[in-house]
Amino acid sequence: MMPKYLVIVESPTKEKTISKILGKNFKVKSSYGHIRDLPKNKLGIDIENNFEPTYINIPKSKKIISDLKKEADKADLIYLATDFDREGEAIAWHLKKALKLSDSNISRITFHEITPEAILDSVKHPKNLDMSFVNSQQARRLLDRLVGYKLSPLLWKKIKIGLSAGRVQSVAVMLICDMEKKIKKFIPIEYWSTEAELTKIDKNTLPFKAMLVAKGDMKFDKLSIKTKKEAEKILIDLKKTKYYTVKSVKIKQRRRSPYAPYTTSTLQQDASRYLGFSPSKTMAIAQKLYEGVRIIKNAKIGLITYMRTDSLNISKNVQTEALKFIKSSYGKEFLPKTVRVYKTKSKNAQEAHEAIRPTYPKKTPSEIKQYLTYEEFKLYDLIWKRFIASQMTDAIYSIIIAEISAKDYIFRASGSLLIFDGFIKTYNIDYGEKETKLPPLTEHETLNLLQIIPQQHFTEPPPRYNEASLIKALEEHGVGRPSTYAPTIKTILDRLYVRLDNKKFIPTNLGIAVNDILKNHFGNIINIKFTANVEKKLDDIAEDKVKWQDVLKDFYRPFDKNLKKVEKNLQRQKIHPQMSSEICPNCGKSMIIRDFRNGQFLGCSGYPECKTTISLDKNGKKIDNLQETNIKCDKCTNTLLKKIGFRGKEYLVCKNEECKAIYNVDKNGNKIIKSTPKYTGIKCEKCGSEMLERVSKRGPFITCSAFPKCRNLQWIPKTQK
Repeated sequence: MMPKYLVIVESPTKEKTISKILGKNFKVKSSYGHIRDLPKNKLGIDIENNFEPTYINIPKSKKIISDLKKEADKADLIYLATDFDREGEAIAWHLKKALKLSDSNISRITFHEITPEAILDSVKHPKNLDMSFVNSQQARRLLDRLVGYKLSPLLWKKIKIGLSAGRVQSVAVMLICDMEKKIKKFIPIEYWSTEAELTKIDKNTLPFKAMLVAKGDMKFDKLSIKTKKEAEKILIDLKKTKYYTVKSVKIKQRRRSPYAPYTTSTLQQDASRYLGFSPSKTMAIAQKLYEGVRIIKNAKIGLITYMRTDSLNISKNVQTEALKFIKSSYGKEFLPKTVRVYKTKSKNAQEAHEAIRPTYPKKTPSEIKQYLTYEEFKLYDLIWKRFIASQMTDAIYSIIIAEISAKDYIFRASGSLLIFDGFIKTYNIDYGEKETKLPPLTEHETLNLLQIIPQQHFTEPPPRYNEASLIKALEEHGVGRPSTYAPTIKTILDRLYVRLDNKKFIPTNLGIAVNDILKNHFGNIINIKFTANVEKKLDDIAEDKVKWQDVLKDFYRPFDKNLKKVEKNLQRQKIHPQMSSEICPNCGKSMIIRDFRNGQFLGCSGYPECKTTISLDKNGKKIDNLQETNIKCDKCTNTLLKKIGFRGKEYLVCKNEECKAIYNVDKNGNKIIKSTPKYTGIKCEKCGSEMLERVSKRGPFITCSAFPKCRNLQWIPKTQK
């Protein structure tokens, strides 16, 4: 009789894919993520007993645990195949404990990608649970629980109920608040630049501009010319000058090397910068690409490697495959002389991981576009191009620098010309070398002056953080891990500590108040240095250099002492509302400017008795929120009113207050009528219920009929309709 094996993964979407790869003797089941955690209604840590945690089975996992236990009893061997990171290792350990599995009956398998090669290789090379990784993740969870469970009630008492504090999220808010203070304190400094617009004697050539850079031995920097008076003096001197002569011409080559493949941080930054995706959205789409997309004979295949990583390692086999693809697609001149090896700058990087890359470099984005949703395609396209480019040769530019003299004044003109595109053939995003053409110039050549252009400038304050730059700052300071960036940003937005204005973070009054308390009274732990040092200690635990209990002891003793002192001495803080000049149209009371995660709106100061709100646009001006249309309601035939939501999205509501009909509108303002769902006869992969076909303004999709209990949803590619 053939042995039976049970493979436990985290996500249900992996079940069918891995099951088909492994064959009939393997049963693949999902734990649906975490099955055990600390209790919600109490601390769950016995501080006096060496920080011993109390774990409970998560209530929603009761049936999952029961089902897994039945399958485990039937199996000869159980493979714990949770994700390849510390959190995945901890989930595997919790599975062992919850299912009461013996060491002799389990094996740990991990894989960077969901492909036949990776899955089969992992089964051939199983290993034991890494308790150092488990302890590192456990220490992180307990530290976060101690900070959150102890600090949050303090904020409830001193500010208002419902607030939260955490090691990483508090540092993120602190960075945003500190930047806002710098911006408010900033005093602009006036300065002037002077350009000469010149042309060759031959009038057929295009004019070009040269910047004033020196006078005699004195070089001009950005702030050298401070006032209009100084600029006018230079202008008068230059108007007396008849001859502009080319003093020197230097030509050199500049090489541009490609960026490394993506890590979690750099992927989130670029997806935010170029695709407009939030970090949470990026990770959700990347998860789908990692877990598999159905592209071959209804079989799912993982398109990218594991997306939570800070490593830049690349599998040698895949690197060889990529180089072959580059040679056949672009030519051997696009291959670097030596194979590129990238090393992460992150001190705490887990080098056993791989960078984010396509599982099969030959699968070009255009080849599989028909099987992907628009957003999946855009993200895969970004990942694929970045990886292929990272294995290609440098781009080469020809740089021309000409110095032009006018009496004792020196101007400089520069030009740049791409002479070999190299990696830019594939990936030309955000490479600062722009082509600027200069006419051919020779030394001692005389030029015609067309005009002198003085320009006034003012120094600008440092830019506010956007999602990309905040993630970059957190990573550079060593705060948090790849898996924490997206939930951290979501939390500080959901708690209304910050809001987004034109995709830039602005702290709210609430966020400033919370930050002031934490910074003034808990500055020893809510700071960049401490939070980064915690990450270092967690890495030491993972490397079995220190005990996790010792790390918690070193943290908790001074923290608890300080907490008791603050609780006793700190007065309750008042957050004064930001009043506006607007009067509530319904009750006559003043309106208050309130924050939400994507902007601001006016709310009546008489809330909750009066719930009147008025939307504000990005400039803080009122939006005419109810405009009558000539469109009729399908339910009661009354006129529909156009309404604009907080995010600026238009929709239609019925004029009849008793009829609660709401309609979305398309780009032309036309009413979109919800389609009647069609039964497909297809069984849901997650719960077995029937799938329904629906249509949204983005196109057709199928969704589980058991919604909202089951939220399985799949977009239908256009070619399949």
